[in-house]
This record gives sequence, C-alpha cells and structure tokens, in this order.
Amino acid sequence: MAKPRSEHDSMGTVLVPADALWGAQTQRAIDNFPISGLAMPRGFIRALGLIKATAAEVNHDLDLLDAPRAQAIAAAALEVAAGKFDAQFPVDVFQTGSGTSSNMNANEVIARIALRACDVDVHPNDHVNLGQSSNDTIPTAIHVAAVLGLREDLLPALKGLAKVIEKKAKALAGIPKTGRTHLMDAMPLRFDQELGGWAAQVRDGIARIKASLPRLEALAQGGTAVGTGINAHPKFSAKFVKALGKRTDIAFTVADNLFAAMSAQDAAVEMSGQLKTVAVSLMKIANDLRWMNSGPLAGLGEIRLPALQPGSSIMPGKVNPVIPESVAMVCAKVIGNDATITIAGQSGSFQLNTMLPLIAHDLLQSISLLANAARVLGDSAIAGFEVDDVRIRAALDRNPILITALNSVIGYEQGAAIAKQAYREGRSVLAVAKEQTRLSDAELRELLDPAALTDGGIVAGGGGSSG
Repeated sequence: MAKPRSEHDSMGTVLVPADALWGAQTQRAIDNFPISGLAMPRGFIRALGLIKATAAEVNHDLDLLDAPRAQAIAAAALEVAAGKFDAQFPVDVFQTGSGTSSNMNANEVIARIALRACDVDVHPNDHVNLGQSSNDTIPTAIHVAAVLGLREDLLPALKGLAKVIEKKAKALAGIPKTGRTHLMDAMPLRFDQELGGWAAQVRDGIARIKASLPRLEALAQGGTAVGTGINAHPKFSAKFVKALGKRTDIAFTVADNLFAAMSAQDAAVEMSGQLKTVAVSLMKIANDLRWMNSGPLAGLGEIRLPALQPGSSIMPGKVNPVIPESVAMVCAKVIGNDATITIAGQSGSFQLNTMLPLIAHDLLQSISLLANAARVLGDSAIAGFEVDDVRIRAALDRNPILITALNSVIGYEQGAAIAKQAYREGRSVLAVAKEQTRLSDAELRELLDPAALTDGGIVAGGGGSSG
C-alpha cells in the first residue's frame, strides 16, 4: 500500500491516501463524519461540476481568471460532472449543514485534476472557488440537480406512465365492471373510466411539478457568504445563469432575492410537496391494482397482473403483485422524505440553512425513486395485465346496487327491499325485480344494463347520492 501523502490547509497538516484526488479539507470531513456511509447523490456531484465549470468560464470572461487556469478548471469540472471521478466524492451526507465539505471536496478534486492539464498552480479556494461560497454554491447545486433530474428523468417517466395507462384504457374501452365505494359494491363504471382517473392523477402531477419548476430554476449563485455578493464580480450572477442555461438548455434565472435563496429552501420544500402528491397518486393506483388482482379465488380477481416471479418460499404456485408492492414502498419513502425535507427547510437560521446536504439527498432520491417506479409500474404492471371477463360479468349480474337505476321508477324504499332480497337469496336484481315490480322483462333489462349505466343511465329520482 502506498504511503499516505501530507496535505495542509488553514488548520495544519493531515494525511491523505496517496491515490486520492481530494485534499486536506475533504480528508478532515471523511474523518469527522463516519455517520451513514451515504455519499452525496450522483446528480448533486454532476451539478457541482457544472457549477464549477461555468464559474471558471465566467470568471475568465470577467478577466478574473487567466485562460490556462480557466480552461483547465472547466475541463476538469466537466469530467466531474460526467461522473468520471465519482469515487473521489466520499463525504457523508450527514456532514456540516452548509455542505462546505462537499463544496471543498469538489474544489480540491477539480484543482488536482486541473493541475495535470496546465503548467500553473491551481488552488482549490483561490481559483476553483473564485467568486463563490459554499453558502451560495450548495443551494444552487440543489436547485440545478433537482431541475435536471425532474426534466430529464421524472417528467418523461410520468408522461410515459400516463401514455401507458391511456393506451390500456383505450384497449379496455366499453368493458363495464363493478364500481366500489368504501370497498363495497357500488354502481358500475367502465375500465376506461377507472383507468382514465389514474391517467388524470398522473397528468395532474406533471402539471404540479411544472408549476413549481420556475422557483427551482431561480439560483442563489452570486450571493457568496451571506447574500451580499462579497468577493464576486457584480456581473457574475447574470453571466453565470446565462452560461449555465446555454450549457444545460434550461432557462435558469438569478433569484429575485439572494438573501431568501440562501437562508431558506422554500423552493425545494415546495417541490418536495409536489413529489409527495405524485407519490400519493401512484400509491392509490398501485393499491387499486393490488385489490383488482387479489385472489385468484377468494379475492376480487378482476384482472391478472403479469406473473413475474414466484410469490412464496413455502406455497407453490403463489404469485404476488410485486410491482405494485414495490411502487407502494417507493411512495412511502417519498412521503417520508417530504417530512424530512419539511423539517430541514425550517432549519434556516438567519442567513443560512444548515441542513442543505440532507435536503439535497432526500429531494434527489425522491425524484429518482418516483421516476423508476413510474416506469416499472407502467411497463411491468399496467401494460400487461389481463381482464377476467367472466368473473367481472358474474359480479355485475349479482350486484344488488344496480337497483339504484330504478329509483326514479319504483322509489328508494322498494328498491332497497329488492336489493336486500337479491343479496340474501344470491339472485340477480333482475330476477327479483321481475317478481316485485310491474316492469316488463324488456324494460328491466334496458334499465339495469350495466354498460348503459356507466354513461349515467336513467336519471335517479329518490334517495341520496352518498356512499
């Protein structure tokens, strides 16, 4: 094993592994925070690389950084952004609340890489961190990473899920089934109507995320230490967002108020709330699928989800709804992450939030988990499930709630009596209604046709609409 090398910072000398690209400040963080073993997410490291590359180019444009250093720093930072050096970012999520350790990790790694490409000294603070502070860089990295994750990963995944649901709904159009309220039999609806509700939930989630994106695209970069912009060129912020926007094809803006952008994480909290809503929607869809698939004999058995793996280590032949279960767990985690981000968002004391790494980790994790879950739910569950037409028809024929369609003709009280008798005797509503009313067989079949009732059917006259 190679002998560790000595590195120094303002606090003195520290030993660093010989092959490590980081320096003294990163090593101190590694030694100080042996907490979780969780490193900062890939998306966050990517954002840091993009920020450092853009800052170097802007500082050169402002005549604050010479061309050799600026070019070397930018090239090194873009390699970091591309993921070439992820192993060089070991600092734990549970570190200093400002994320200074992660910022210095990036500064030190980029400086050492840049040294290989130019003949002049590259200093982590004086050059890579020029015109920046951890206090504006880390909030900016959170926003940039989240925006990229949302635009490149989650939004396309949700759009794909909506399309899968809508395609399935179209394939099942016109097939009536028993509706359920309170998990009890209710009036019928069609599969395309039920799945249309799911698709609307997903598309509403997309709209919610898009509505919150502009506030996440407003960046704190340029506020430096406390929001005043000390040590940054007056034109740095405007040039930075323009250059970063050109690099990412996203219209980033300078935050209207840098003091708010650095002392609070309201935009991240808002977006986490939108992600929580998406998680709630996906969990509802996943649970509907689980119920519809339940059985095969003692459950609802309306659909058969694709059989993907054996369901039991002891019960041969058992197959479980593994995809909806996985998605439901993802949703639970995202909801929990939102609670964490909410608490972390309250931790802005005066000019700085001191739970920034935790916000970054959980927000980016929620984005990634939801994107993966949306793809799996659509491709591995919804696209391939089959409908049990025989079982659905049998349940419709025995559904005593169909009597609701006769309310305006025979009244609520007589309808209730017919429904109870049909249920008690295990007979169809049609058969009992033939005996208990003066309506002809043709009239009853027309009034009680489940497919016709899914478009409203006869306008009901007595009785309430609840339940």
